[in-house]
Amino acid sequence: STAEKPVLLNNVADAEAFVSGPEVAVIGFFQDPQSPEGEQFRRVAGQIPEVPFGLSSSAAVLSHYGASANTVALFRTVDNDRRDLDMSSGDVDTEKLTRFVRMNELRLVTEYNPVTSIGVMQSSLELNLLLITDKMSPKHPERMRKFRAAAELYKGKILFILLDSNLKSNERVVSYFQLKKSQLPALAIFHTPDDEHDVLTLDEISIERIQDFCNRFLQ
Repeated sequence: STAEKPVLLNNVADAEAFVSGPEVAVIGFFQDPQSPEGEQFRRVAGQIPEVPFGLSSSAAVLSHYGASANTVALFRTVDNDRRDLDMSSGDVDTEKLTRFVRMNELRLVTEYNPVTSIGVMQSSLELNLLLITDKMSPKHPERMRKFRAAAELYKGKILFILLDSNLKSNERVVSYFQLKKSQLPALAIFHTPDDEHDVLTLDEISIERIQDFCNRFLQ
C-alpha cells in the first residue's frame, strides 16, 4: 500500500524522530486538520512525494515547537535551520505552499535554479561551494557522488551547490566567476558577507581536492 501522507504525529517523541531522520522534513501544525488550510496542506503533501510531510494537532507538540495553529514548518539538517509559514491569514493557497517548500528545501547538495536561489541566499551558512558542471556529461554521476561525500564533511559549515552549466539562467553565475565553458568543470567557493571568492578549474574531481580547496579558503 502507498504510505499515508502526511504522517500523523501524536506526541513530541514521534515529531522529533520524524524531523531528525531526513535532510528536509515538513510539519503542519493544525488545531483542526479538517480545516481548509489542513486540506491544502494534505494536497501539497501528495504533490511532493520526495519530501516527508507530518501533521500534528497535539497541543504538546505545538507547544514543544513554539508553533501557533495553522503554521507549516520546514526543518532542514544542512544548516540546522527551520522556516515557518503562517497559513492562518487565508491568502496561502497550494501554489504558495508548494513554492515555500521548494524554495527552502536546501539539501546536502542543492541544485541551483531560480526557485532554490532564494533559499540559498537566505541560508544561515555564509560559505557556498559551487560545483559548476555539465549535468549531461557521462562523468556527472561519479562527480556528484564525490561532491556529496565531501558535503558530508562540511555539514553545517559550507553549503554545497550544484550549478548546471547547460541552464541559460545560470550563465550569469558562470560569468561572475569569469569562467568559460571550456574551463569546466570547476569549483567556486564564495563568502556571502563580503563577496570574497576563489575558483579552481579541474579535470577530475576528488574528495581530497575538494577538501584542500575548502580548507585553504577557510584558513
